Amino acid sequence: MARRAPRSELKLRERAYDAFTHHLLRSDIKPGQIVTQRELVALTGQPLGAIRELIPRLEAEGLIVTVPQRGLQILPLDISLIRNAFQFRLLLEREAIASFCQNASGATIERIEAAHQAIVASAQKGMAAEIVAAAQDVDREFHETIIDDLNNDIISKAYRVNWIKVRLIRQNETRMDEDLVVPVMREHLLIIAAMKTRNSGAAVDAAVSHIMNARARALRLE
Repeated sequence: MARRAPRSELKLRERAYDAFTHHLLRSDIKPGQIVTQRELVALTGQPLGAIRELIPRLEAEGLIVTVPQRGLQILPLDISLIRNAFQFRLLLEREAIASFCQNASGATIERIEAAHQAIVASAQKGMAAEIVAAAQDVDREFHETIIDDLNNDIISKAYRVNWIKVRLIRQNETRMDEDLVVPVMREHLLIIAAMKTRNSGAAVDAAVSHIMNARARALRLE
């Protein structure tokens, strides 16, 4: 029988994972970059044992590749990754949005709508870094709330790993973030408007259009 890891070990692994993904999304390590285990120790502040135990998980999730004699290569960005990541997102979100449209409470939908409207109103008064950051939080919470409503832990975890890959792709759009805030919020609001009337078909169509717009922007950057 396999030994069950103590809770302290599990927490250490999660801290190592969170530290790695935090620095990855901050661009402290770059897609395609080769790093060593000891460089990851220095970067994350986590012990070598935790980093070594983290590597199989990162490999399984496709976030790193072990390169013999060289070290660990951070997930490289290419057209194949962009197409695969957005296709996977489409598959998951079509199902999730159709379900959410029928099952979410009116109060939940209204809360989500209000958060988006607040971002649009603030952005129209003048853009600032704080508004961009708040918009990114609202964007992520919108999609994760819909996915999590499926109440399927496997899907939720897979979606979050894919979100990291999509976010890495979108890092190249940083210079455009201010220009994208209002259009993205308005694309979400079209989805939300269909949800309010419980029109699953319209909500899914609006979501597909939203995701394909993001995919097209990413492909133009390659």
